[in-house]
Amino acid sequence: MKLWESLDLAIKNIAGSKMRTLLTMLGIIIGIGAVMLIVGVGNGLSQYMTDSFAELGTNNISVTIMGRGSSRSISDDEMYEFVAENSDMLDLISPTVSMTDSVKIGNETMDSTVATGISEDYFEISGYELSQGRGITYMDLEERNQVCVIGEYLNQTYYDGAAVGQTLKVGANRYTIVGIMEQESDDEDLDEGCTDDCVFTPYTTAARFTFMGTIENYTITVVDENTISECITLIEDHLYDVFGSEVYMVMSLSEMLDTMNEMVDIVVTILSCIAAISLVVGGIGIMNIMLVSVTERTREIGIRKALGSKERYIMQQFVIEAATTSALGGCLGIILGYALSAIATSVSSAMLGTAIHVSPGIEAVALAVSVSIGIGILFGYLPAKKAARLNPIDALRYD
Repeated sequence: MKLWESLDLAIKNIAGSKMRTLLTMLGIIIGIGAVMLIVGVGNGLSQYMTDSFAELGTNNISVTIMGRGSSRSISDDEMYEFVAENSDMLDLISPTVSMTDSVKIGNETMDSTVATGISEDYFEISGYELSQGRGITYMDLEERNQVCVIGEYLNQTYYDGAAVGQTLKVGANRYTIVGIMEQESDDEDLDEGCTDDCVFTPYTTAARFTFMGTIENYTITVVDENTISECITLIEDHLYDVFGSEVYMVMSLSEMLDTMNEMVDIVVTILSCIAAISLVVGGIGIMNIMLVSVTERTREIGIRKALGSKERYIMQQFVIEAATTSALGGCLGIILGYALSAIATSVSSAMLGTAIHVSPGIEAVALAVSVSIGIGILFGYLPAKKAARLNPIDALRYD
């Protein structure tokens, strides 16, 4: 018997008992659908984190100096000199100073507005653009000018889009607004506490007003993102030479992203293995129904053997029937998986306010089809073997 003839006969047998076949496939359908949903959630989370970190710059290295010895310190000028000496690996540097004082506009106090001291290169490092005015300049840093660049939220909410030239206060000090940062948030997200609710001043001015003797935070970019690890080691070695102990923290967003993605992959793998238990249950269901089918078709098997059908053809017939049943269940499971993924995407957008695109990917589809067919063959082998070994005389006598 040719393969396509066995396949055609298998489809006819499946079509002849639709309800029984559907119930048999249920474990496969649920298992494949659950695994695809879990893989889709994992892919969605990984992509969401990648996009989020990309906005911050995956070629950035963050340096935090947490403490110093009694007489050891490193100045911002020394850090600039260090980056310049290693220009083949390190590119830009920006000291950053977090300002704890509240921002005040008129009689209103902005509790959620973040004020930060930066260098003239910070906008290039962070990928920010200006929509109006100018940015922080080298002369602002040298002269410690009381100027600032603000986000679009403050510009629209408190200055009606014409903030350049106006003033605001950070703590007790007044700053002149010289530039407006191009809007980063979507229009519907332009609200208090968003990315555009911010104030940037020269870091030298911020350090003076916050009474910081030495800058403690730096953002450094690398020339080649593939050399992040080497650059981190370079910076750590330099800081260790200065302080003689590890009183600093050097980390990159790309390494953090890799670590988080590894954690997501581990969780997805564990959950997928748990969900795959239903595939085993589905395979047992297929084996059970095929054993019943062998019993019901005993006389048919006896007739086919009496007419000269070889054992391998009988075995082929039942294995193909089991694989077809399982593959059909896998296809229905894929449809279920995509449907659940679409629902999960909508739910995440509605409940979290952030669209996490749940997508299983073509690899998950290919794996689902392969696994479903493999389960059919594996669990269909025993019934097929039993059918192939039936004695034709006993089979013909079976009632």
